[in-house]
Amino acid sequence: AGAKDELHNVLDLAEYTKNQPWWRKVFCPSSGSSAEKYNVATQLLIGGVTGWCTGLIFQKVGKLAATAVGGGFLLLQIANHKGYIKVDWKLVERDVNKAKQQLNFHNSYSKIPPEVKSKADEVIIFLKKNVIVTGGFAGGFLLGMAS
Repeated sequence: AGAKDELHNVLDLAEYTKNQPWWRKVFCPSSGSSAEKYNVATQLLIGGVTGWCTGLIFQKVGKLAATAVGGGFLLLQIANHKGYIKVDWKLVERDVNKAKQQLNFHNSYSKIPPEVKSKADEVIIFLKKNVIVTGGFAGGFLLGMAS
């Protein structure tokens, strides 16, 4: 009987839990959906805070990108007007038309790759299991975009 006990390791769950990072204790206490782990207020708070942070970052990055694109376009127009550069507008129009044709050709919804379809299904399942967190995230995202 003593030889059989030596083959098995004993796992002390209290020590194992103490060695876990704080974020794992907060966000991953057990497997399953968040509805099984947290009460409604906690789910709304987690979803709302993460949504607000995401919305705020989205807003700041969006403004920065819009400023960069608009400023670059303005500088190109000024350089064109002053004669520093010459734009071949017929070439630009031809390339834009070619891009439109390629987009129309590839714009068939029936040819969605199976990898994309499986990931979309996973996201839908996650959203259905975590409706409260998703609602909190959406509300927080909109608040973050508005602030």
